Amino acid sequence: MTISFDEYVRYDGLGLAELVRRGEVQQRELLDVAIRRADEANPKLNAIVRRCDERARERAAQPAASQARFSGVPFLVKSLFQEIAGLPSCGGSRALGKAPAQASADVTRRWEAEGLLIFGMTNTPEFGAKNVTEPLAHGPTRNPWDLARTTGGSSGGSAAAVAAGIVPVAGGNDGGGSIRIPAAACGLLGLKPGRGRISMGPAVGEALNGCAVQGVLSRSVRDSAAMLDVLQGPEPHAPYPMPHPARSYLDAIRAPLRRLKIGFSTASPIGMPVHPDAVDAVHDAARLLESLGHHVEEGGPGIDGNQLAQDFLIPWFCFVAATVDEIRRNNGAVRRDFEPDTLAMADAGRSVSASELLQIQGRWQTYVTALARFHAQYDLWLSPVLSEPALPIGHMKTPQYLHLANDIVSRVGLAGALRKTATFQTNILKNLAWTPFTQLANITGRPAVSVPLYWNRQGLPLGVQFLAPLDGEALLLQLAAELEQARPWFDKRPQI
Repeated sequence: MTISFDEYVRYDGLGLAELVRRGEVQQRELLDVAIRRADEANPKLNAIVRRCDERARERAAQPAASQARFSGVPFLVKSLFQEIAGLPSCGGSRALGKAPAQASADVTRRWEAEGLLIFGMTNTPEFGAKNVTEPLAHGPTRNPWDLARTTGGSSGGSAAAVAAGIVPVAGGNDGGGSIRIPAAACGLLGLKPGRGRISMGPAVGEALNGCAVQGVLSRSVRDSAAMLDVLQGPEPHAPYPMPHPARSYLDAIRAPLRRLKIGFSTASPIGMPVHPDAVDAVHDAARLLESLGHHVEEGGPGIDGNQLAQDFLIPWFCFVAATVDEIRRNNGAVRRDFEPDTLAMADAGRSVSASELLQIQGRWQTYVTALARFHAQYDLWLSPVLSEPALPIGHMKTPQYLHLANDIVSRVGLAGALRKTATFQTNILKNLAWTPFTQLANITGRPAVSVPLYWNRQGLPLGVQFLAPLDGEALLLQLAAELEQARPWFDKRPQI
C-alpha cells in the first residue's frame, strides 16, 4: 500500500516495522513520508541540522532484514556522541568544522543493524552544555506545541522531530537531564538509562565521569523498551559490563506490575520558585497513581540541592574546558569559533584544581548513599522535570554586557577569583532554576524517566519524573506502560 502521513503517524516505530515485515508497505515508502514531513516541518522547527537522505535511500533499497526489530523505520540521531562513520558530527559547535567521523558510535551501529534508516542529525546546544537548544552554529530549535518556545535541551532537535511526527523515535543522550528535559517540554517519553547500561563508545568510555548516557525519545513506551533492548549490553571497549536484565524490557512491560510505594516532592531542590502548573502536574500524577492502587506520599531523598548543583556544574565546566582545549589543539580552532557562554564555562573549568575536582567527585558518593536510603523506603521518587512550562526562545540568553565582562575577566586571568564570588554562585542557581530536578539521577547513575501525563490550560505539555534505584529501568518502563494504558498520550500531537 502507499502510506500517507496521517497513516504514518498512527503507528509507533514497532508498528511501522511490522507493516514492513508483513509486506504491507515498503521501506522506501516510509522513508519518503518521513523526508516529506521533514521538508515541511523542519523550516518551522529547525530540528534537523544535517541531512543524509541519499544514504538512507540506498539502505532502504536493500531487502528488509526479517529479524530486525525496527526494519525500515526512519530515524534521526543527535549530532553529539552519535557519530556516523564518514559524516561530520558538529556537536552544536562552529569549531568542529566538517571533518567526517572516523567510526560510527556503538549506538548508531546497533540502530542500523536493527534496520533503522538514519536520514539526518538533530540540533543540540554547543557540546550539549545547556538546557535549551539554541546554538549559534544552527540557531534555536522551536517547540512544535508553541513555536515561540524552546524544546529544552540538549536533545531538543530530536524532541521536536518526534513531537512533530517526522520520526516516531529519535536518538538522544542525557548528561544532566538532556533526554528528560526536552521530553517533558514536548510531550514525549524520555528514559535516561542507568550508568553503564549502554555503551558510549568507541571514542568515549565514560562521558562526564559517567553522568552522560545514551538513549532515545519516543511517543510510546514499547518503542523505548525495545530500543533499550537494542542498545543495552556490553561492548569489548566499554569500561565495565552491565548485567543483562532477567528478561527483555519489551517483555517486562507486558508483565503485571506490583503495587508500589512512591515518594513525591514538588519543591525546587535549590529553593527557586516552582510554577503552579509543575506542582499540579505532580499532584495530578499522584492522584492517578493512587487510583491505580499505588501508595503515594510526600517524601524525598533529603539532599542539599544547592551543594549538589555546584557539585554537578563545576565538573561540567571542567568537561567544557577539556573539550575546548582538545578542539583547539586538534583542529586549530580559535576563541571566536566557540560561543561566549562556552568560553566562560571553559574559563571557570580551568580555574578548578585537581584537588577541588576530586573533592567534588568524592561528594557524589554522599548523594548515592542518600538516594539509596530513600529507595530503601520507597520504590520510586516522583517530582517535576521542569519548574515551569517551556520557556520562550531566548529566555536563557546571556546579556551582551555579561559576555563583555566575562571576556575581560578571562583576559586578565581572574576567572578563578570570579568563580568563588557570591555573584557566580547565584548565577549557577539561576541557570538551573528551570531544571533543578534532573541532575541527581546523572550524578548517582540511576535511571529516571519523564512521562507525558499533563498538559496545562494553554495546551503545553509538562512531563513528570520518576527516579528509580540501581537497575530500575524495567520498573520505570513497567510503570510508564501502566500509566500509558490509564491515560494514553500517543494521539496527542501538536498542530504544526
